[in-house]
Amino acid sequence: MMFCSVTLKDSAVCSGNSEIKSRAVVKYSAAPPPTSYALLQEKTDLKLPPANWLRENPQLGSAGTTILGSSSKSKPFSSFGMAYDFIDCIGDDVDVVSDSENIKKLLKIPYSKSHVSMAVHRVGRTLLLDELDIQELFMRSSQTGDWTWLKEFYQRLVDQKWQRKKKSKEHWYQKAILSKFLYYSINGDGAAEPVQNDLNEGEEENGAEEFSSSWPTTFTSTSSDAEESDPPKNDFVRNIMWTFEDIHMLVGSNMPIFGGGRYPAVSLRLRDNNKPINILTGIDYWLDNLMCNVPELVMCFHVNGIVQKYEMIKTEDIPHLENSTFSTRVVKDIAQNILSFLKSNCTKEGHTYWLFKASGSDIVKLYDLTTLCEEAEEEKCQNPFTLPVAVLLYKVASNLMLKARQNRKHYGTIRTLLLNCVKLLDQERHPQIIASAHYILSELFQLDEPPQEDGEESLRAGGSEDSYSDEDREEEEEEEAELTEDSDENSSYSSQDDSKAVAVIRSVGELSVPEKYKSTHQIRPSCAFPVSQDKEEKCRHVLSYVLKGLKAVDGTIKKESDLPAADPNTPIPLKYEDRSAIGASGPLQADQKHPTRSGMLPGSWQHRMKLQLFLKASKAYYVLSDAATNLLKYGRALRYIKLSLQCYDAYCSVSGTLHPQVLQFHSQCLSLCGDIQLMLAQNAKNRAAYLEEYSYQTKEDQEILHSLHRESSCQAFNMATDLAMDPEYQLFVSSKCYEAAYELLVSEALKDHASDQLAQVLKRLGNIRNEMGVYHMNQAAAMQTEKVKRSVSVAEQEMWKKSFAFFEKGMKDFEAIGDRTNTALLLCNTGRLMRICAQAHCAISADQSRGEFSPEEALYYNKAIDYYLRAIKSLASRESHSAVWDSVNWELSTTYFTLATLLQDYAPLSRKAQEQIEREVTEAMMKSLKYCDLQTESARQPLYQYRAATIHHRLASMYHSCFRNQVGDEHLRKQHRSLAELHYSKAVCLFLSLKDAPCELLRTLLERVAFAEFTMAGQSSSAAKLKSLTGAIEIMTETRYAFQLIHNELLEDFGQPFSGSHTSPDVASAPPSGLNLEEVMKLIGVFEPSFSFLLLQLIKLMTTMKRKPSNKDEELLKTYKNVYSKLLRAEKNAPLLSRVKLHIELLHLATFNANSEASFSTLLYV
Repeated sequence: MMFCSVTLKDSAVCSGNSEIKSRAVVKYSAAPPPTSYALLQEKTDLKLPPANWLRENPQLGSAGTTILGSSSKSKPFSSFGMAYDFIDCIGDDVDVVSDSENIKKLLKIPYSKSHVSMAVHRVGRTLLLDELDIQELFMRSSQTGDWTWLKEFYQRLVDQKWQRKKKSKEHWYQKAILSKFLYYSINGDGAAEPVQNDLNEGEEENGAEEFSSSWPTTFTSTSSDAEESDPPKNDFVRNIMWTFEDIHMLVGSNMPIFGGGRYPAVSLRLRDNNKPINILTGIDYWLDNLMCNVPELVMCFHVNGIVQKYEMIKTEDIPHLENSTFSTRVVKDIAQNILSFLKSNCTKEGHTYWLFKASGSDIVKLYDLTTLCEEAEEEKCQNPFTLPVAVLLYKVASNLMLKARQNRKHYGTIRTLLLNCVKLLDQERHPQIIASAHYILSELFQLDEPPQEDGEESLRAGGSEDSYSDEDREEEEEEEAELTEDSDENSSYSSQDDSKAVAVIRSVGELSVPEKYKSTHQIRPSCAFPVSQDKEEKCRHVLSYVLKGLKAVDGTIKKESDLPAADPNTPIPLKYEDRSAIGASGPLQADQKHPTRSGMLPGSWQHRMKLQLFLKASKAYYVLSDAATNLLKYGRALRYIKLSLQCYDAYCSVSGTLHPQVLQFHSQCLSLCGDIQLMLAQNAKNRAAYLEEYSYQTKEDQEILHSLHRESSCQAFNMATDLAMDPEYQLFVSSKCYEAAYELLVSEALKDHASDQLAQVLKRLGNIRNEMGVYHMNQAAAMQTEKVKRSVSVAEQEMWKKSFAFFEKGMKDFEAIGDRTNTALLLCNTGRLMRICAQAHCAISADQSRGEFSPEEALYYNKAIDYYLRAIKSLASRESHSAVWDSVNWELSTTYFTLATLLQDYAPLSRKAQEQIEREVTEAMMKSLKYCDLQTESARQPLYQYRAATIHHRLASMYHSCFRNQVGDEHLRKQHRSLAELHYSKAVCLFLSLKDAPCELLRTLLERVAFAEFTMAGQSSSAAKLKSLTGAIEIMTETRYAFQLIHNELLEDFGQPFSGSHTSPDVASAPPSGLNLEEVMKLIGVFEPSFSFLLLQLIKLMTTMKRKPSNKDEELLKTYKNVYSKLLRAEKNAPLLSRVKLHIELLHLATFNANSEASFSTLLYV
């Protein structure tokens, strides 16, 4: 039965005025609670075995059953067994993991002449120490041929006369009586009955030799079997977390612990009364008790196996025993110096270091066996530590990966552990570990997380490069014998070159000097996690690891051609199965076990690993595609999303079921693919560059694709990821991608998982349907401009229907997510479609001239207005989205204005009365004016001002026309006259504020002058006529501002002042400008006769007045005559610029002394 217990005790051992701090926590114990030991009677003969001898006993654990053989010695993998069991402690919390015997052996180096041979491995900041039995290793080497390079190296530089040393007969005698003593001590009655010993001493020694193999079978197993062999086991009775001063050690101990005495635990020791306790024995006893938190030692003395007496010693008194006095502070200094020495020099994870001290030598050397093995050109698998070290590195990295989910500072350490793990292993022998390691390496790069500003420091800080170490032990009897024997061994040490050693301790005495060795090793740069904000670089790292993992998996899957051919002479065994026993689950299970395309069996490690690697590759390519999209590299983006979907296709081919998260990711891929196809359709002019990007492929991508093709044809998403040349087809593909993504998100598997993503996909669906609606609408508009016949074609109507259907679907998508702004935009586009339909129904007469405004046009324009009003209602206010609000407002105003203009210019007099048409025009114009936002400062403000001025001008012209044509109803005529005056004045004010519409301003003023002239024609009295003429002249003088604007634009266009070389007023000879010169010439043609007529009439009226004029009146009359004279003498064929300049001068003269003119007019009215 196995017992587990955890205890925490602190103990302090005093040495003089100093104090040694020691604390032990039992992490695991297989022994039952301590029971009282049996006090043996005096004269008990320990040479006689007790009846229970060598029987398994939980009180003694493995110490009792194997104490005769050297299996009680530390095994080469003992530290690995502990490390596997307590993986959380490895790499960060613990400095040393080792057998307690190895710890004691190291701390006794300055006192002992015996040799030390230990293997040291490093993982993170932890050192693993194991005994490296050179003698046993070389004995095996002579049989297997392994490690011959190390044997030659050892003989050349260390011990030229090497030969195996056998254990003495005394050694086995002492082991036997110790075993019998312990079994006597656990008897319940306290007096064990001896039995006859049937073995003589020779047989006993041979039996001991039979148990002497300390080299486990893992070392001698072939490399191909190594991965399938059992991992190192933790065979210790108890595992203890021992803190010695500031050193944290995970220690394995098999020391039997008993109850009794003043303390709940004591340790039992057997001593020969004729041999005094020496320093080595004292340190050994003291350290054992400290490690196990045993406060008292019970010593049983014997002479030739006959029990003499018992003595109890407190643990803190052991350092002061006679002949065994030692300083605990010195032991502490030795421990700190050895740890610092190893940590400073064992710097490479995955390497096997050899700590060696020859017998009788004071020099301790540290060799890097991994480097020596490489120099010897032997395969790395010949190092028996390779697989256990690699597995431990992998286990520690996997364990840290779980912690790394919360703390990314471990990433650097994980990466270094796994890279070293992969470096140690051969892909053909250990593909599973290599594939798993590469997958974890790919997982270190979090592709779905935004970069953190403070992440770089924390990641780089996580790369601890301190290493693991193991310490070996030596049996107490060997050390005591070697301490007393003459040291002829000194001659065995060769003083040859030390260049092969990584580091050397020149004298073991240095270890006793406080802080002689300090750990100077810092975090290695290679352990710093490569923090990159560049997504492409991250993804390339991920894909390189994925590819290596896939290669490792693919290498283990046998093809049919690789299988051995069947022997025709050997019958194939057919196993009989009872069909009734199969049951209903039979066919289902058979399907589940059906191999994949490459030959993998579902549930195998290859199957599970490929699933993970395919999905990781798909995610990496997705991120690459997203990054390329952001860089506007749409050809590259389409190539990456194609690879992503091919990885997903292979994943589906291998996987039996799809997890909701995988389906959600697939929806994201389809959505991104739709985005890319949409962008390609909108940027058709760069198609050649996109095609070049799309066709390029790296070698890494090709190799990954080759691995995918082992499982799938990868053709499922070809339509979605092909680079088409037709924009309409690209839009179609984009919409299909979005629709597929939508169908996934509303499916039964995902309906409760992705509400946010569903809103995004619906938004994209609405957008692509808007794009397709706009595309077909533009196609219809293009057909309209290109057609010869003005009748509506069937193709146009089809385009209208398609466009309208897409707009309707898009509106439903946006309404489903409550997106009022985009709903308004689609309503606006539908309004535009209605206007295109109205334009297509324009009536054309036989002579290709524009006919009357048709009812169909009115219908579609009114539909357009309805859609614009719905858009305004959807937005509710300008604050919701000012840009969209302004756009809809402008389109609505434009539609009303267009409707009114067509009604006015192409009045349907055949269907409606003139008065009704005038009312409808006025109503439409006023509604258009209502939506002209003249107050808000924006880019459209000048356009609004121009439109408002044009509306007022058109209304004034209409009322002007009504006034001219109205006969009979004086009240109505007066109303029309006042309305015309009102709108003319507003139009002039708005055109004056624009400063870039001189022609419109000039035309409006000239129409206003004509209106004044018409008014004057109906007047009979001279006073009324003079008043009208004066008002008309004032209006005419306002045209000077318009001519000044025209003059300035002409100067800018010609780029120089007027010169006589510009003699032609033709429009064709004029430079390009915003000024319509043809329009200017027409307006000047109207201006000159009108101005001449007004001046002539005014001169006549002033000349024929009855009263004698005043001096001012005469001066004014003279001015008018002068202006009239110059106007008549003006050269009609003069250049336009000079004519405009003349008009400006004449208008300036006409406005001179305007006050006098006003006073003169007043006199006439008196």
